[in-house]
Amino acid sequence: MADNLVQRAHWGDLKDMNWASLTRLSTEEQEGELSADDPSRKGQYLTGKDIKSTDEQEKDNRAFVESRGGTYVYTYPEPDTSAWKRRRVLQPDGTVAYRVRRPVYEGALDDLKARRAPNGQRLDGLIVADLDRLTRDPRHLEDAIDVVQRYGVPIIDITGSLDLLTENGVAMARVMTAMNNKASTATSRRVRRKHKAIQENGIPGGGPRPFGWQEDRRTLDTTEAKLLRDAAKSMIEGGVWFGIIADWNRRGVKTAHGKAWTVQALKKVLTSPRICGYRARTEIEITPETGAERARMVIVYDAEGKPTIGQHKPILSVEDWQAICDLIEGSPKRGTGDNTRSRLGTGTLRCGKEDCGARLRGMKSSPSQKKPEGHYVYICRSKGTGQGCGGVSVSGPETDELIRKLVIAKYDEEAKRREAVAVGKEWEHEEQLANVREDIAAAKKAHRARLISADRYYQDLAEYEAEERRLLKDRNQWQRTARAAQGAPIDMAKEWDRADITLAEKRAYVERAFTAIVVMPVGRGTRIPLRDRLIPIYNEVP
Repeated sequence: MADNLVQRAHWGDLKDMNWASLTRLSTEEQEGELSADDPSRKGQYLTGKDIKSTDEQEKDNRAFVESRGGTYVYTYPEPDTSAWKRRRVLQPDGTVAYRVRRPVYEGALDDLKARRAPNGQRLDGLIVADLDRLTRDPRHLEDAIDVVQRYGVPIIDITGSLDLLTENGVAMARVMTAMNNKASTATSRRVRRKHKAIQENGIPGGGPRPFGWQEDRRTLDTTEAKLLRDAAKSMIEGGVWFGIIADWNRRGVKTAHGKAWTVQALKKVLTSPRICGYRARTEIEITPETGAERARMVIVYDAEGKPTIGQHKPILSVEDWQAICDLIEGSPKRGTGDNTRSRLGTGTLRCGKEDCGARLRGMKSSPSQKKPEGHYVYICRSKGTGQGCGGVSVSGPETDELIRKLVIAKYDEEAKRREAVAVGKEWEHEEQLANVREDIAAAKKAHRARLISADRYYQDLAEYEAEERRLLKDRNQWQRTARAAQGAPIDMAKEWDRADITLAEKRAYVERAFTAIVVMPVGRGTRIPLRDRLIPIYNEVP
């Protein structure tokens, strides 16, 4: 066999050479006319000039190799893989970059360098259907050129459009890849424009059905919709997230994906603008310092700056949705109660000794204390552990009973406060908010008509949007107060004695009511009633 594999491949002499093929098929969203009649249309098509399946590509590649005396030894399949779309990648140095991710392609190039296929056979070259099946990314093309030029391993196609074996062929491959990349970019731009039009017309997007709606994404699932309304009402009136999902999971209620409910999953559903009838879209936020991405659902606004109403039935009123969003934004991070702690006060009770403040630990009483079976205490860990001072200890059952009374008293106090709240029928700054939104719309219109400079536009827009955010925050707080005053708060004494209530649910109510409960130390030989030793640090119960 000749040593120059590249030269032999250029002549079409593949005799006694072992070849593998790369078969890629990419599905992208199809360009098309805006239609509200078929929301379930997936609209996918096969990209590139060759729309044959991966099986057909393999068959053609094998026939090409064997007709020229070569041996076909392996297939690298890449079904549903884009050779153009860039994704977030963490670099070896810890920085974040955006690259086309094709592990199969990159693995094939590594195998060519090592001259060994994954099945252990010798590898002398790689064949593809055409250049478009190889890559649409200039970086990946340069990697392929490097394999051919530096490692002497040929990469060819069966149409003749790919030539990495000559200088002129390499130059033409770079031009063609750049043009293919541009074509993909243009397609992406048109697809984005189509999606924008779909959003602005309130047409539902694709994907799995949202919880609360049927498969058409428009019609309500009456059973699921009622669950969401009841959940929102419960939260506004002082319930806890874990209490809701614990009940749903006990009853076998599943998410739209068929999974058990979590607190985060429920929050995501209840805070999506879709639930109150707005058309929503996914927005990706990137943290500049870390490059981390976070997806969130935001409202689609029309050209006048008004929320776009979706072509689907709402589940909640706008006021209730805003109250839930404000509840989540203004609530402390603790309070889910979703953990494995086995004592009511664990995680909430803290040592009150000066310069300590450590969380108290629940543990069984030792036999030497001669306590009843099952008795336990809350103690501050010893200094030797590095997690406490060892200076506070308190009876567990008595403390838990006092915690119960404190929680009930807190919710009773909240009920009385709601009864005393007098809320106006209308928010007093509604006209001011409307004027600010008119200013935003006018500024956008003037900028599009080139009546004001970009510098002036963005300066004014920043001021208007800051004022809009301030007013919205004030309105959300007003609506939250008004909605809470209208609803009946939880009867905590009745809720606590519920037959099916779990410890985790009780812990969630405790964490909702208190930031901490500080247990003060006592001197040796001193007797102080337990109720005087507990100092509750309250959260605001919505």
